[in-house]
Amino acid sequence: MTTTLFISDIHLFEQEPETAQGFLDYLAFRAPGADDLYILGDLFEGWIGDDAQGPFEARIIEALRTLSEQGTRVHVMHGNRDFLLGHAFAEESHSHLIDDPSLIALGETPVLLMHGDSLCTQDPEYMKFRAMARDPNWQNAILAKPLEERLALARQLRQQSGEANSRKADDIMDVAPDAVLDVLREHNVRTLIHGHTHRPDIHDVDLGDDTAKRFVLGDWKDNLGWELRHDGETLSLNSFSLTDLPHA
Repeated sequence: MTTTLFISDIHLFEQEPETAQGFLDYLAFRAPGADDLYILGDLFEGWIGDDAQGPFEARIIEALRTLSEQGTRVHVMHGNRDFLLGHAFAEESHSHLIDDPSLIALGETPVLLMHGDSLCTQDPEYMKFRAMARDPNWQNAILAKPLEERLALARQLRQQSGEANSRKADDIMDVAPDAVLDVLREHNVRTLIHGHTHRPDIHDVDLGDDTAKRFVLGDWKDNLGWELRHDGETLSLNSFSLTDLPHA
């Protein structure tokens, strides 16, 4: 029996050591033994380039590398916070950077993986930023800037994002139903897994002639982690205490 794990939106940040320790404990105590671990975006609260690693980032990379060396394949998708994760990070952590979206198979079932932000089409302001931030030319221009400039830009973007979100209605920041239908039909799948919205749940999606499942991963905060687990037969969405991981 194979085990596949899906997590997202850990938002690792040096100034939030409890969540970081919880993630390290997850890699040490809960993830080992799984065949695959998929991290569907926003592993880090921010990433300004593979050349900007300090002791905090190095500790995370080492833990990912250890899990990989134990036999768990680690797959990392870019999120809206860490879209500058690059090949050096992947090589050092022994992980695989995967596209958004990515199509995989769980047994014989095709499954579509996404971060989820591209489905938030009711927020044109964000979609405009996303198109810019995912443009390779824009990314190369940012990575060419001195480290201090990139740090300042990251702080500015984080502040602007928080201010903008505080003014938006909740439904605008959620996925658009039409976008979900479009992507399911485009890829001809009946199972979609994503994060980004911080609204963990399992949704039935009416396709007219069929029904699909949309699994939404939760964000990690306030001593709570979220995981979607496939045990070879079924998918189960679980929350767990981060501080209990070493003792579970």
